[in-house]
Amino acid sequence: MFGFRHFKGRFSQGNRLHLMENGEEFFPQLLRRIKHARKEIFLETFILEDDRVGRALKRALLLAAKRGVWISVTADSWGSHFLSKDYIDELTEAGVVFQIYDPQPEWYNGRPKLFRRLHRKLAVVDGRYAFIGGINLCHDHMLSCGPQGKRDYAIEIEGPIVPEIRELCKSYVRDARDEHLGELIDNLKKPSHPGDKDMAFVSRDNRKNRSNIEKAYLAAMRQAKDRIWIANAYFFPGYRFMRALRQACKRGVDVRIVLQGDPDIPFALTVARTLYDVLIRSCVKVYEYRERPLHGKIAVIDDEWATIGSSNLDPLSLAFNLEANVIVRDRAFNQQLEGCIQTLLENSEQIEGAWVKHRPWYLLTKDFFMYHALRYFPRINGLFPAHTPKIRELKRDYDTEEGKTENSKLRSRYPESRGARRVVKKTDYDSLEIQS
Repeated sequence: MFGFRHFKGRFSQGNRLHLMENGEEFFPQLLRRIKHARKEIFLETFILEDDRVGRALKRALLLAAKRGVWISVTADSWGSHFLSKDYIDELTEAGVVFQIYDPQPEWYNGRPKLFRRLHRKLAVVDGRYAFIGGINLCHDHMLSCGPQGKRDYAIEIEGPIVPEIRELCKSYVRDARDEHLGELIDNLKKPSHPGDKDMAFVSRDNRKNRSNIEKAYLAAMRQAKDRIWIANAYFFPGYRFMRALRQACKRGVDVRIVLQGDPDIPFALTVARTLYDVLIRSCVKVYEYRERPLHGKIAVIDDEWATIGSSNLDPLSLAFNLEANVIVRDRAFNQQLEGCIQTLLENSEQIEGAWVKHRPWYLLTKDFFMYHALRYFPRINGLFPAHTPKIRELKRDYDTEEGKTENSKLRSRYPESRGARRVVKKTDYDSLEIQS
């Protein structure tokens, strides 16, 4: 359907996927796969908390480790900054390979730097099942959490695309081995074709894959004929993205953007509103979802193209963070995501041109300066040398050892994995006995 002239993703055929809404559907399915895991589990997340969800996950992982399953957990040190030492100790003592991505420096007690975070949410079980989406491993992604429970989406995948997702996870863990799969190695060598979905796995980093996700969006939007529907929690894309939306409107494409009206981070709405005047004057329909915080990152274009994953459409996700999405070319899945966005629209308020015109002059002035400051921020920041992130201690309670993969091809494909560090217990040198 789409040429993807500037999109390097490779589509694989014969995949099956299952869409899940919110933590109420996602967490039970993830735990079910972990409880039935036989050989290997990879987990990557931005946020892991020692709450109701985190404790259920820990129990499932400990039982899996007791059965002899090899397990790797990688959590970001910004999102998981408050994870308790006892939580990590229980997992590492059970043999789980626990990693923390890019922590604060040794001399600093505060939270680590905000930029270039591991924002992916991935899981791969036995080389057969993969999970991807925007749902973190914490309780506030369940509607039962209350009014602040986030609305979000994820999918479970089976098929030839799963080994590709596993390769990315594997590249960040030195201890990872294909041999861990044992007799399940055929899940990698001869993956089954349980479905009929064409899918491409796209990830971004700050070395070789800087703009893959944005390019996938742009390639599809530039060829859209009927509709572009996007629901995204944090929206402040660059000039190329905005131009593609405006040009689509000129071609008569139905462009709708659903954003947070009750955001978990108020600044997100402030930033997004700086774009409303430009969007509305270009005939883009803008909606604010008011029922609860929206954390989803989904989109449908025409009647076949769809995407879901961890990437927001803001400078952090498009220019700094490590992200992962899948592109799906399938009419049935497109209709499923359309239904999700339609539900959001029914609980949203459309922003009319009159709303923009009646804003006070000082807010419009603030919007103008904020828009241009944020527009050029990624470019200015990119002039400075990019640090090589480390996966090391969450706080200064641990020593670390090298975690980068020994596979040279994987190191070349995912260069940022070379900063990986595995959490190990901190050595208490004062308590060591010195033998003469």
